[in-house]
Amino acid sequence: MAYEYKLTPRPYSDEEAKSLLKNVVSPETTDWHYNTHHKGYVTVLNNIEKELETADRSKANGNYSQIGELKRRYTWNHAGALLHDVYWEVLGGDGDAAKGADVRAAIEKEFGSFDNWKADFKACCVSAKLSGWGLLVYDALWSKRLLNVLVDEHHYGAIWGGIPLIACDVFEHAYYHKDGPGRAKYVDNFIGNLHWGRVNERYKKFAK
Repeated sequence: MAYEYKLTPRPYSDEEAKSLLKNVVSPETTDWHYNTHHKGYVTVLNNIEKELETADRSKANGNYSQIGELKRRYTWNHAGALLHDVYWEVLGGDGDAAKGADVRAAIEKEFGSFDNWKADFKACCVSAKLSGWGLLVYDALWSKRLLNVLVDEHHYGAIWGGIPLIACDVFEHAYYHKDGPGRAKYVDNFIGNLHWGRVNERYKKFAK
């Protein structure tokens, strides 16, 4: 029986999101991005789950096969849905990192200062392709430290075992409706809207 993924609720209502996130994205984008775009990844992922039940594995090959394309799009939609879960979870705050004492201490230990981390994180976000992400991850399977990672699309550049603590969507649809091509401004606003209490909870859950 096919597994059924569910759209993860945001930690605020749709109406609250329009106010809480107004400095980061437009109210329209807040709605479209979650209720159409993010939801779409979950819907397609469930469709793929169903199609995988009957796909002919015997026809798999390195050029084209139904099973190959289903498996390929599975990872795309899975990563897209998961990263959006983190994106919404960590937004909606006032950007005060003092409210995330544990993760801030870890950031300062790894990067030397909070400002150093912020500059490196912003550089990752701005350097990603027009469809990509900037991520703060905990490298759980190897170095056991915090890393800023640049990911193109949803997965190119991702680190095996890298658990995302902060995820900044820099696909153009995330910010063009409000800031046009001003990605750097959007990233500044994103950092200024982080809910460090929820980031801290992710850190304690996955990294401590």
